[in-house]
Amino acid sequence: MEHLSAKSNEKIKAAINIRDSSSARNESGLFFVEGARLCSDAAENSPVFRAFFTSSALKKYADKCEIILKKAEECYEISDEIAGKMSDTKNPQGVFCVCRFPQSVQNNSLKSGKYIMLENVQDPSNLGAISRTAEAIGIDGMIVCGGCDIYNPKALRASMGSALRLNIISCTDVLTFLDNAKKRGFLTLASTPSTDSVPISEIDMNGSVICIVGNEGNGITKETMDACDKRVTIPMGGRAESLNASTAAAILIWEMVRK
Repeated sequence: MEHLSAKSNEKIKAAINIRDSSSARNESGLFFVEGARLCSDAAENSPVFRAFFTSSALKKYADKCEIILKKAEECYEISDEIAGKMSDTKNPQGVFCVCRFPQSVQNNSLKSGKYIMLENVQDPSNLGAISRTAEAIGIDGMIVCGGCDIYNPKALRASMGSALRLNIISCTDVLTFLDNAKKRGFLTLASTPSTDSVPISEIDMNGSVICIVGNEGNGITKETMDACDKRVTIPMGGRAESLNASTAAAILIWEMVRK
């Protein structure tokens, strides 16, 4: 295993750039993860391009590091100082990976089933929490349109690895995507706090469904709302005007699968 000792090393700089830049991730088809558990999850679900370890991490997290070492195309040992520079957390474990996007993201494959769509969701914590709920409850996938990308390091940590296992589809044109889905028999639902919408519990969820959650501040765009088959709401008896995006998504996901 090659030892990298300079913080200015091009491989280190490239990894940090992928960590910090959404455009760099999208252009390269690579994403950055850190931590022994998350990196081992990544190694089991995505092709690992480069892996970086401190000597202490190789000993402390030997089992998980062994999984990564077997899968990674390139492996490097780094100093604790470099690990501190690469880390996006307060207490780095000394394990980092640069991985290739899973095949499902590259293919943008939409098959029959139940999907939650996120339009312009900005908060990586919400994005990660929704993907964790989606995997736990068992819908068929998540469609991400604009906003924070799912491979934002904070979103990956919030997902607890779910984002690496869930079928995720990247969408750049919401209206075209929905139009194609409707032609294939999908029921498209736009969620809104508006009380004149249909309660989500009254919707017939048989067949394929896409349910949309909008931006934290502005909700779903008018164009997207108008393109959907129905507008749905989560009935609320309290005084709050709306729910947090991840909480709303959890209820919508549950309603999609419970029937």
